[in-house]
Amino acid sequence: MRAIDAGILICTECHELNKQAADTEEQLCTRCGALIHARRPNSLTRTWALLITAAILYIPANLLPIMTVNSLGQGDPSTIMAGVIQLVQHGMFPIAAVVFIASILVPTFKLVGIGLLLFSVQRHQPLSARQRIVMYRFIEFIGRWSMLDIFVIAILVAVVNFGRLASVEANLGAAAFASVVILTMLAAVTFDPRLIWDNTESDDDHE
Repeated sequence: MRAIDAGILICTECHELNKQAADTEEQLCTRCGALIHARRPNSLTRTWALLITAAILYIPANLLPIMTVNSLGQGDPSTIMAGVIQLVQHGMFPIAAVVFIASILVPTFKLVGIGLLLFSVQRHQPLSARQRIVMYRFIEFIGRWSMLDIFVIAILVAVVNFGRLASVEANLGAAAFASVVILTMLAAVTFDPRLIWDNTESDDDHE
């Protein structure tokens, strides 16, 4: 049985369980006073909007240069994939693997994963609630690692600043990539995981 079937609402701010009031349209949490809903209003619409925007920005994030390393007044802008290739050419395989996973695989998985969750919930696809919630928790977990490239670039720009001798500049690709990461994180937040259980057809998925 779902909590909503028992007349219980959870506060998304403090996670307090509240008894659903039948005589009011807007109910406040008894602990923190936040407005609570049985389900987040327009959750799917907002998540789709954020996800589509992130998918659009994902293209320039990978095609535009993400940073330029200048040495003795000369430097070539490099994209994320070009940077990975350069690391491989210099024999830095572990670092190349970390950058590739954090900057290519993780954002791609988040975009595809959130899209699959939305599609399966809206279209009632044959995917168990347990599989959906595991996917959702995994997306939440890996989201923090997507900012690795941005953190590295920010540190390099701040530390490597020796004029014409050596310097690092952030390019438009970095801004696009940061936007993708932020938008996918917001998409994971706006998605209401309780909708997963609303679309469960078998009793086994409620266990």
